[in-house]
Amino acid sequence: MLSAAAATLRMPFRVALALPPRFRRRMALLLLLLAVVGSLYLFWFRNSSFVQVDDVTVTGLTTSDAPQVRRALESAAAGMSTLNVDEEELHDAVRRNPIVHDVSVVPEFPHGLTIKVVENRPVATSSGGTAVAPDGTLLRGLSVERRVPVLKGPLDLAAVAGAAPPELLERMTQVRQTEQKGAFVRVRSGPEIVFGELRGLRAKWDAAARVLADTEAKGATYIDVSLPERPVAGGLGAKSVAPVSPAETPVSPAGTPVPAPQTNPQPTVQAPAIP
Repeated sequence: MLSAAAATLRMPFRVALALPPRFRRRMALLLLLLAVVGSLYLFWFRNSSFVQVDDVTVTGLTTSDAPQVRRALESAAAGMSTLNVDEEELHDAVRRNPIVHDVSVVPEFPHGLTIKVVENRPVATSSGGTAVAPDGTLLRGLSVERRVPVLKGPLDLAAVAGAAPPELLERMTQVRQTEQKGAFVRVRSGPEIVFGELRGLRAKWDAAARVLADTEAKGATYIDVSLPERPVAGGLGAKSVAPVSPAETPVSPAGTPVPAPQTNPQPTVQAPAIP
C-alpha cells in the first residue's frame, strides 16, 4: 500500500521528466513568472498608490452623531487600499460609539471604498432614562428622538420592543415581567399584551395585531399571545369568539376543552380579566 502511494506521488515528476527539454524549460519559466507576479501583488501592488483608498463613502448614518462616526471611519480608511481593506481596524475605530451596531465595507477598485453602517436603534429606555437597543445594549449618550417604552425589569425585555411593529411601538408605555405572566407590555389607550417567554416574539406581535384589529375584541383589557397560534383576549366589554387558526382543540381558562369553530375563526376572547 505504501509503495502504491509513493508511486502515485512520483507520477507527476515522471510525467514532467518525460516531456521534451524545450517544454520543461518553458514550464519552469512559466512557474517562475507566476511566482514573481504573485510576490509583486502580495508585497507591493495591493498596498501601492495605484489602489490606495482616496474616496470614502459612509452610508447608513441618521443620528446627530453621524459626523463624528463618519470622521472616525474616514480616518481609519485613509491608509488602506481597495485590495487590502482591514475591516477589524474600521470596527475598532467606532467600537466605543454606542450608535454603531455593525460595519461592512464594499471596495470599489481602484480608489473607492463604501462603508455601510448599521445603527443601534433605540427601542426602549431603562428605568434610569438611558436608551436601550433591541439586544439590550445600553446606548449611553444617545438621545431618543421618538416615543419608546420604559423597561421595568431586565434589559433583555428590550427584545419585546425590538420585535414590535413601528405603529405599536409608539403606543407602548412599559415593558414588564412577572413570574406569573412572563413578559408583558402596557399600551397607551389599549389592552395589556402578555407575551410570556421571550421567544417567537414576531409571531406573537402578529397575533396581537390581528386581535387588536378585530372588532369582536373591542373593549378587552388584556390580550394573551403566549401561544401565538391561539391568542386570547378578555376583560370588560369583550365578547367570546373562537381562536385564530387553532392547532388543536381549544382549551378554556379552566382547562376544559371547548369545541373548535366551524367557520370564520377569530381570536379567543375570555370574559374575566386576569388579576
